[in-house]
Amino acid sequence: MNLTELLKKNLIEKIEPDEKLCKELLANAEKDLKAAEDNLKTEHPDWALAIAYNAMLSAGRALMAKKGYRALSEAHHIAVVQFCAATLPSESSTLVAIFNRYRIRRHEVVYGEAESVGIDEAKKAIDNATKFIEAIKKMIMKR
Repeated sequence: MNLTELLKKNLIEKIEPDEKLCKELLANAEKDLKAAEDNLKTEHPDWALAIAYNAMLSAGRALMAKKGYRALSEAHHIAVVQFCAATLPSESSTLVAIFNRYRIRRHEVVYGEAESVGIDEAKKAIDNATKFIEAIKKMIMKR
């Protein structure tokens, strides 16, 4: 889905670019990465994955703020994923797909399948969140 389609479906709206919010959201993403690592160290892999996903969500929202958009509706998580898919370069498509997979996985953890994440899966989530945040930072620096 491209930006025009996201706007037409009222999943996102155009706003003034917000550099301050962008920086705050990136800082939140970094804090969440640290919290995810801490949860993994204390053997809480479910929450490590959920927080790693939240770091990715904050980074995606930072990109939106930088470009002058924000997510709308109850489906704002998927709107952020779709925005990232529409705006990040094609070499980031695998990371965007992983972001979407963690969106679903986080939902399972929070709303149903507690204690379903293993240590290795949580470690991978943190590694992928780190790569995703770096891709977002690279995109933000291009402007």
